[in-house]
This record gives sequence, C-alpha cells and structure tokens, in this order.
Amino acid sequence: MTHSGGNPAMLYMHKAKTLLQFYLDKVTPHVKERWVALAVLNCVFTCRILFSQGWYVVCYALNIYLLSQFLAFLTPKFDMSLQQDEENKELEAGERAEEFRPFIRRLPEFKFWYNSMRATLMALVASIFTIFDIPVFWPILLMYFIILFLLTMRRQIQHMVKYKYIPLDIGKRKYGSSAK
Repeated sequence: MTHSGGNPAMLYMHKAKTLLQFYLDKVTPHVKERWVALAVLNCVFTCRILFSQGWYVVCYALNIYLLSQFLAFLTPKFDMSLQQDEENKELEAGERAEEFRPFIRRLPEFKFWYNSMRATLMALVASIFTIFDIPVFWPILLMYFIILFLLTMRRQIQHMVKYKYIPLDIGKRKYGSSAK
C-alpha cells in the first residue's frame, strides 16, 4: 500500500499510527512501569475530579468501563463448564483428566492496560469540557458503583472457586531455598 500520492490527512494519520505503534512496542516489555504510569494517570484524574467537584458522570462511566475491563481480564477465554464436561467424559472413558491446561485470559494484560490508559486519557480530556459536567447527586453514583462492584466480583470469585482457576500470576514460584 503506497501513500506517495495520497491524501495529506491520510498520510498524517498513517504516520501517527506508525509512531504510536513504535512507542507501544517500546513500552510493551516494561510491565511495572506501564501500570505505575496508569496509576499515576488515574491519580491525576481523581485529583481533577475532587478539586473541581464536578464531572462525576465521567468518573462513573470511566470506573464502570475499568470494571468491565478488569472482569474480562479475570475471565478465561474458553468456557470452563465445557472443559469440565470434557474432563467428565474422559474420566468415564478411563482416561486421565489431569493434563495441564494453561489459563488463557479473555483480555490479555497488555490490552487491559492499553484500553484502561486510553479510557483514562479520554476521561481526563472530557473533564476539560463543561458539556460533560452533568449535575448529579454523586453519593448515589458511588453507591451504585460499589453495589455493582461487589455483586460482579462475588459472581466472578464464585466462578473461580467452582472451576478451580487462579487468573492472577504473581511472580515466579520459588521452590525450596537456594542457599549454598
């Protein structure tokens, strides 16, 4: 695909996408730094909301979106109930069902970070414009969010217990002591 005689706006968009992809490729291996940057950006957004005492609907929408992304991150890509049915059939046939099956997420870690970063940046930009400062009674939004969070996390934790999977991989497991 050649862009030599194309539309200047399309040329600019192609260059911008290429530059964005270049920097995304650069930050991909730096997991801790990416998440720290997202945490800092969320703190900046929270301070913006608290000091301006407005844009609660934007804040609520961002948190609902982040919750849905987090749930997709915790959820397995494949339906666990179907895998359990297959294991039961294997057990009835006399085969071993103890084979290793890695946990594959519905939403990979990098996509989770990228979507969260993009949404937080969009919410920060939206908090600049007064058209998005819709007057609401914020304690009700907070109560709705807390109830929604508790109900969805309870359901997710029950699913994890029922199908015996742990979606968070916190560091490499260490076996025994390495003292010589």
